[in-house]
Amino acid sequence: METESEQGLIQLLSPEGQRVTQGEYASSLNGDDVFKMYRDMVISRRIDSEATALQRQGELALWASLLGQEGAQVGAGWALRPNDFVFPSYREHAVAWCRGIPPSGMLRLFRAVSSGGWDPYEFNYSVPAIVLGSQVLHAVGYAMGIQRDGREDATMVFFGDGASSEGDTLEAFVWAASFNAPVVFFCQNNQFGISTPVTTQSRSPLYLRGPGFGFPGHRVDGNDPLAVYEVTKEALARARAGDGPTLIEAYTYRMGAHTTSDDPSRYRMGADVEKWRLRDPIERMKALLSREYGVTVDRFEEVREEAETVATELRSEILAMQATNPMEMFDHVYAHEHPRIDEGRRDLIELGLGKATS
Repeated sequence: METESEQGLIQLLSPEGQRVTQGEYASSLNGDDVFKMYRDMVISRRIDSEATALQRQGELALWASLLGQEGAQVGAGWALRPNDFVFPSYREHAVAWCRGIPPSGMLRLFRAVSSGGWDPYEFNYSVPAIVLGSQVLHAVGYAMGIQRDGREDATMVFFGDGASSEGDTLEAFVWAASFNAPVVFFCQNNQFGISTPVTTQSRSPLYLRGPGFGFPGHRVDGNDPLAVYEVTKEALARARAGDGPTLIEAYTYRMGAHTTSDDPSRYRMGADVEKWRLRDPIERMKALLSREYGVTVDRFEEVREEAETVATELRSEILAMQATNPMEMFDHVYAHEHPRIDEGRRDLIELGLGKATS
């Protein structure tokens, strides 16, 4: 019997790594694609674990782990086209990897040497949004700009189940529906808005909010990269074709803490974590590759070694980063000079916390 948590769940790959059929959906990826997707997940997880270690060693101010959510992020990242524009929150490190952002760029914000980390227009990927839900409105505004420019592109915005309770997110749904904006709302339901379980936040599955606002909603197994890819690809195609927004709820689980300042043992049971460990997206893809495509241990080992190399290089680059002049925080607040910005610069200099720049 289908449980409430499984209601409407789209799945193409079981936790054991076996293909399953799901109505109209079928995987369009070949063996090489599946292996490359597996590689992206392994490397993303290794970047994440290295960043966690760096924070514990005092080299990062904070880190928001993606552990357990690699399947949702890589599956969605693969569905994007180069001209699509992405608005992340602060945990989408695997999506950033898929967009070609250097790992050291992902950590610059958390190293406190940058307010962002990269040029958004180089990768069509906005800088991290720390304020919950703010990026959802930004994505809709950008999508409405795409409409007015007459382009056949789309935006995709990532947010968590916690941000789904924010007013900004719900207002963004209204604007997207009203103007038929080419945007895909990608909610990673990892079960907890920091320490608040999603069952407290919502009395019904999150994907049902889409139809309530006038556009489709889908719930996909977020630990199944194949299903995530197909559902997201279809939603992006709808947006580009002028058929409006779609809400995707990727049902997954945050295996680690909310951030490195959090202790998840205070609000969730260890048994639940172990249950979700058996649904690991990397392990189920590895099982599929072994069973269906005959991938050998040697090839898996090559991926592991590549991930270790990425982590080693990341550590070296982070340790070499020097603190920047705090005055730089004022550089891009407004397009032009502003009296309040001038005031802020003067105050910082008087406090001895910054130095004037030419």
